[in-house]
Amino acid sequence: MKSGSSFAPLRHTVFRRIWTASLLSNFGLLINGVGAGWAMTELSGRTDLVALIQTALMLPYMLFSMAAGAISDTYDRRKVSMIMLGFAFCSSLLLTGAAVAEWLTPTLLLMLCFLTGTANAMFGPAWQASVSEQVPNEDIGPAVALNSVSYNIARSFGPAIGGLIVAAAGSVAAFGVTALCYLPILLAIFLWRRERETPRLPPERIGWAIISGVRYVMYSPTTRSVIIRSALTGIAGGSISSLMPLVARELLGGSAATYGLLLGVFGIGAVVGALVMPTLRRKLSGELHIGSSTAILGVAMILLSQGRSIWFAMPVLFVAGVMWMQPLTQFNIVIQTQAPRWVAGRALAAFQASIAGGLAGGAWLWGHVGQSVGTANAIACSGLAMLGCVVASRIWPLDQEANDLTGRDKPLATPEVRLGLTGRSGPIVVEVEYSVHPDRARQFYAAMLEVRHFRQRNGAYMWSLARDIADEQRWLERFSCPTWHDYLRQRERMTAGEQAILDRALAHTTDQRSDRIRRFLERPMGSVRWLPESRDPGLILPINPGSG
Repeated sequence: MKSGSSFAPLRHTVFRRIWTASLLSNFGLLINGVGAGWAMTELSGRTDLVALIQTALMLPYMLFSMAAGAISDTYDRRKVSMIMLGFAFCSSLLLTGAAVAEWLTPTLLLMLCFLTGTANAMFGPAWQASVSEQVPNEDIGPAVALNSVSYNIARSFGPAIGGLIVAAAGSVAAFGVTALCYLPILLAIFLWRRERETPRLPPERIGWAIISGVRYVMYSPTTRSVIIRSALTGIAGGSISSLMPLVARELLGGSAATYGLLLGVFGIGAVVGALVMPTLRRKLSGELHIGSSTAILGVAMILLSQGRSIWFAMPVLFVAGVMWMQPLTQFNIVIQTQAPRWVAGRALAAFQASIAGGLAGGAWLWGHVGQSVGTANAIACSGLAMLGCVVASRIWPLDQEANDLTGRDKPLATPEVRLGLTGRSGPIVVEVEYSVHPDRARQFYAAMLEVRHFRQRNGAYMWSLARDIADEQRWLERFSCPTWHDYLRQRERMTAGEQAILDRALAHTTDQRSDRIRRFLERPMGSVRWLPESRDPGLILPINPGSG
């Protein structure tokens, strides 16, 4: 298989093994969704409560994804994945036990679905971020698409199988099958011998790691645009999965098998969409690809609301499935190829939270709209909202230029230290001096605005740029980091692409370099280990903080 082709990632044993096992776990997820949706339909029959099943399964992605991403970036992703899969397995067993004991009520069903969703939300970032550790860079895009194919193969057949299981043995059997489907992927990840570099610095505390991830999203325009547009797409498309049981029963007069068949057709379309996506990406520009597929999806949803025959609904849902895959997979690829390794899990978690939060919010919204104006009208309104997402490219465009995420060719020199700093000493204030000829001042200023973005997303606070009023050539960049370790992390996080941005700024200086770098410890009296026996307790032997 040619490198970069749709199936090239399957050449790699670890990816192939985990991908195959994830296919089975995805079957379990879809079977579980069918069982829960039909169980709620039988327990209540209310549109809003049926739609809330989707909200309960998706809301944890919005609530816990950033914490999950921080954990996956801080600790061993293999171990994190195994723990979270164990949690998912236990949650499914609990749901199965409650169904066997006939304890299920609408409230308990929603609570147990929330637990299952939480387990999968905590697993997702570690699993997705590990793709780049399983395949080379040129295969990351196809690997992301194949992971989507895995889910949508399950979507194609899982609901139909789930419908048959529910029809033959009830929802309890569907819940039990879901629990069993977690075991293969647990084994596959257990067999993965992940190569992990020994970190030179202690791991970030989870709270600070979450803040670092949020700051990265805030100061990364491309990531921020992906997050917003993913959420809007999820909200607009939330009716497809959440109201499908009611489409099957009310609009088409069908049963659980009809519900499974409809989801299966949608899933087959999504598989086809993932497979043709590399071809579409080569023929269409990124925004044209996303915009056209979003528009066709909106039209398909409006047509679905008007159909009363399964033979009309099936081809419409097939087209909707093909189009649904295009923007979401494109957004995922942008995140995976734009986010550096140190924050990959958190960036993916933010994406996961945005789409899941959008789907959860959309399920709640369209469920309430359907309760008021009917299922058909709710789906039609949802389709109109999807058409409205087309204009989002004008407001939040995507920058899909190549971004070199490798480390710098040469590590930065070790900072000179004569104070007895600890990792938690801080804040650290950094001043960088530049000499710029007045004729180059405007270009230098514009270049430094780009420097500001990567400094801030890598951990710098209170960034500023000043010019000496007594010396028109002297400029001063100033920023701070909360602690000494945070400053060292901020230095190490610079990628080759970000170094190129800094080099462009330095090209406008008189000698293509910064003249002087000074580092200060704010409030040193309460932050330094003083040595009473030293004649000058503020000057002690240097420590080695590590390069970078």
